[in-house]
Order: sequence, then structure tokens, then C-alpha cells
Amino acid sequence: MWGRRTYVMGIINVTPDSFSGDGLAGDLDAIVRRALGFQEAGADLIDVGAESTRPGHQPLGADEELERLAPVLDTLVQVIKIPISVDSYKSPVARWALKAGAAMINDVWGLKADPDIALAAAEAGAPLVLMHNQKTATYDDLLPDIFRSLSQSKRTALDAGVPEENIILDPGIGFGKTAEHNLEIFRRLGEFKSLGSPLLVGASRKSTIGRVLDLPPDQRVEGTAATVALAIAAGADIVRVHDVTEMIRVCRMSDAIVRGWRPAGWTG
Repeated sequence: MWGRRTYVMGIINVTPDSFSGDGLAGDLDAIVRRALGFQEAGADLIDVGAESTRPGHQPLGADEELERLAPVLDTLVQVIKIPISVDSYKSPVARWALKAGAAMINDVWGLKADPDIALAAAEAGAPLVLMHNQKTATYDDLLPDIFRSLSQSKRTALDAGVPEENIILDPGIGFGKTAEHNLEIFRRLGEFKSLGSPLLVGASRKSTIGRVLDLPPDQRVEGTAATVALAIAAGADIVRVHDVTEMIRVCRMSDAIVRGWRPAGWTG
């Protein structure tokens, strides 16, 4: 499965305060249209989040998160065919989502906020994304510190019964990191393959791109494309993006060069 091509995860923010300006809280019709559009464009899966993770966001309790998420997930599992990932770091939300039809959990705290998410994933036999995150941007040594944290997250998941093949790691671009940290992670992204798990990278529209290009979130598509192409060259297996149509094109061209992928009917 891994290594033949890059998988594209489309972002659906069921929030009123997304940093990227694409939050769709309360607009179920718009959420369905976006999900169907992502599916038609060729996304491999979608990632639905009901709590913003932007800097300075207001955390939600599990009940409030479920209140936002439930009608969306209940509807999407009926209308789209591609797998649905749920972006949550709370085990009650994760457990409900998996029972309701979600195929994967994306934990932005890598089990550091709620280790029981690993038990929920293990019970459901579901893949689990473990992202590096921390409350400050202070490191003794950036990559070794991140590797150590991700290794601890992976061990927690394994000990809870999550099979190794169901664990996906994410370096956490933009989470507990400065712009310089994020750029260093990209320069050294290939080193993350030493952790022995598939790699998910999500830099879409993020503030580091804005800092470099001096552009607002809705004008960062070219910057995002650069991060996607470079991530693929470094071995990323999944990219998490807002601009699905454009990034699928970037992925396919990058895959053709890096991984030898060819479109159906290719004659050379």
C-alpha cells in the first residue's frame, strides 16, 4: 500500500474559527457539498474536525464537540464512499465516531492529552494518526526531541493494542513550533522515516507559508504546493490539504517523478 503513491486527505473544518477561513460550523449542506467535491476530485479520505486547533483557540468539552460533530458524521457516512477520519484528541469523541462510521482517528496530541484514544482505536481496529504537539516552542534539540515524543506516542499505542501497521505519524507542522522550526523539519523530513511508520504531513495554508510569502491563508496555494512536493520527495505517505483538486495534481506529478507512479493507460 505505502510507497506507490501519495494519499490525499481533504480537510473539512466543522468550526466557526478555522485559521484558514474555511470553517463550516452549522452549515450541513455546505459540508456535504465540500465532502462530495473532495471525493469527486479524487481525495482518498477526508478529515473532519469539530474543534479548531489554531493558536489561541477556545477548547471544547467532549459534549460540545460531539454536538457539532454528530450530525455531520451521521450524514457524511451516508453520502460519501471514501473513508472518513475524525480529528479529535478526546477518547469519548473518538469512541463515538468510530462506532458511528469513522474509519480513522487523527489525534493532534499524540495520546498525550488522552491515552484512552489508543484503546478506542484498538477496539475498533482503526488506524490512528499520532501527531507531535507541545504547549511551548522550546526544545533542547528539535528533531531528537520530536522523535523521542513520537516514539513515546507510538509505544503507548502499541501497548494499548493498536497494531503497528495501523499507526501513522505526523511531525506536527505549526504545532508548538516556530516558523524556523517548521522550515527545519521540512529540510530534514526524510529523517522521520527512521521511526518506522507511514508519515502524514499537514502544512496546508499554515502560518509559516504566510510568513515566508507574506500572504493571507486564502492565497497560500502555491506555497502549500511547494510543501506538498517537497514532502513527497522526502517520503511522506499522506498529505492533509484544503485545496484538494490542486494538490492532487501536485501529488501525481511529484509521484511520477519520485515514486514512478503512472496514470492508467500510460504509454510513455
